Amino acid sequence: MENDQHKTVAFESVLNKAVSRRRVIQSGGAIGATSFLGGASTLAMSATQATYLMGFDPIPTSTADEIQLPSGYHYEVLVAWGDPIIKGAPKFSVSNSADDQAGQFGDNTDGMSIFHLQTKQGGLDENRAVMAVNSEYINKEFMHTHQGKNMSADDVKKEIVAHGVNIFEVKKNKKGSWKVNKNSPLNRRLHGDADEFIMTGPVTGHPLVQTAMDRSGSKIRGTLNNCGNGQTPWGTYITCEENFNGYFGAPEATPLNDEQRAYGLSETGFDYNWWPHEDRFNLAKHPNEANRFGWIVEIDPLDPSSKAMKRSALGRFKHENAAITLAPNGHAVVYMGDDERGEFIYKFVSKETYKENDRAHNMRLLEEGTLYAAKFNDNGSGEWIELSFGKNGLTPANGFKDQAYILVYARIAARFVGATSMDRPEWVACHPSSPMVFCTLTNNKYRGERDSQPVNAANPREKNPFGHIIRWVPENRDHSAQRFGWDLFAMAGNPNTQTGLMAGSENISADNMFNSPDGLAFDADGRLWIQTDGNYKNEGIFEGQGNNQMLCADPVTGHIRRFLVGPKECEITGCTFANDQRTLFIGVQHPGVGWPNAEKDGVPRSAVVAIRKDDGGIIGS
Repeated sequence: MENDQHKTVAFESVLNKAVSRRRVIQSGGAIGATSFLGGASTLAMSATQATYLMGFDPIPTSTADEIQLPSGYHYEVLVAWGDPIIKGAPKFSVSNSADDQAGQFGDNTDGMSIFHLQTKQGGLDENRAVMAVNSEYINKEFMHTHQGKNMSADDVKKEIVAHGVNIFEVKKNKKGSWKVNKNSPLNRRLHGDADEFIMTGPVTGHPLVQTAMDRSGSKIRGTLNNCGNGQTPWGTYITCEENFNGYFGAPEATPLNDEQRAYGLSETGFDYNWWPHEDRFNLAKHPNEANRFGWIVEIDPLDPSSKAMKRSALGRFKHENAAITLAPNGHAVVYMGDDERGEFIYKFVSKETYKENDRAHNMRLLEEGTLYAAKFNDNGSGEWIELSFGKNGLTPANGFKDQAYILVYARIAARFVGATSMDRPEWVACHPSSPMVFCTLTNNKYRGERDSQPVNAANPREKNPFGHIIRWVPENRDHSAQRFGWDLFAMAGNPNTQTGLMAGSENISADNMFNSPDGLAFDADGRLWIQTDGNYKNEGIFEGQGNNQMLCADPVTGHIRRFLVGPKECEITGCTFANDQRTLFIGVQHPGVGWPNAEKDGVPRSAVVAIRKDDGGIIGS
């Protein structure tokens, strides 16, 4: 890389110039993020001005069927779909039953977090931890010996329990390798057929979530399509329900209302065809069952007897992940994206405030609060619009019956109040020591074709096959504030085949180009890690971009380096670091048939891998 990319750049300069240099907002009147900082130079220091933040050599793109890493790094598979994580569960086989799968690691790993256990002296144990890992969905063609044809009731049950959350203890041995302790009493599966879920908040008991199986509207069976995640300051795990609509179906010509259509419910769903065997997925018989999915779910990973809480105060939509931080006034703030083209970015602010050393109190913070949707103005300013009953036109006169209705149909409320429709808002990440917040906008092939998705400054491409990353800073560095300033951190593109906006922003080059940014996470030192889930055909406008990958960025300078390339066909997703920052765990989701375990097992298996430096050093340094 050229030396001038390593120069120290003051943070306020980056924000002031970003808009004009990337040609996405006309100069004159642009407010941007800087005016909300209240002393940007201090922020620049806290965000690490040193641009030697990344100590590894960037790697080229790849189309190989293997994980590629920089020199001096290696990886090991920690756990793969079908591996036993509950004592007594059998080893993987495609012929495993539903009961077998209920004791095994689920399919298509996604978001994950690690929770270190305490030593007898009360400190963190660097060698023992509990991991919570999502299993988002299944690959029907690999899950059954019959490739998904002639499905039985047990086959359907197997698919259902292959979804959800995997909780298991891991131990580090003397060589530094992490291994699953499948005999730990902390291990459990919270899957799509589990009865360990409780609805909390304003929607609890409302008619919209009452069903024939649960007249109380409070006891939920299962969690599905668990995509991204979050980790709270009080030590709980957040799993996010995304494309729940795909599991529901109904006989042909079943009438669906506008609210159901707004969430993508249809007669066929995603052709899982569970409803003929599992009655609750039949929209004709149980239309409210779908309203019990699409929520943020809070789990205590260290208490196997605890119930998981579906937090209705945070709204129902296709949750990608949840980025949780504390405002200066102590309120818990949760940023969230609704992963569908033309949908919105949300923020939740808790009613109560965080209390140090009071975990019982803090575990109630997500029960009550205020939900907002983001509006990105073309001049670089932004505002959070409150989604509360009686405010901003959310009244019975406009069809909003009560607060529960607003939360169950949050995307309808957000559209009504004029929030900005975005290019598939996915993962959100908060900088660990500054008020910067980042969100991946993965792509959008429809913007400019639908009236509800106009081209605007925050989404400047009429066709956006490459995606981009947006950045904002709250007013006065206060995450509970209702105003913010924003800019575009990076616009993915292909400078080899495209020009103008399609080539990408100036921090995108032939050496680091990518498409469809998806996963997003910070490490403790403030490096921003970017994972992709995009086009891996390596042809046409994507020529030269290779397989999906993981990159590392300096959030101040915008400098980006490629750190990892995955095997063919996979998505790279999920990211968590051991406490000492010397092991990075990531997921390889839906790998192709050439993935190394496929030949032995007969099918490819998604997996969590542990990445370490050969010298045992800090990842990325």
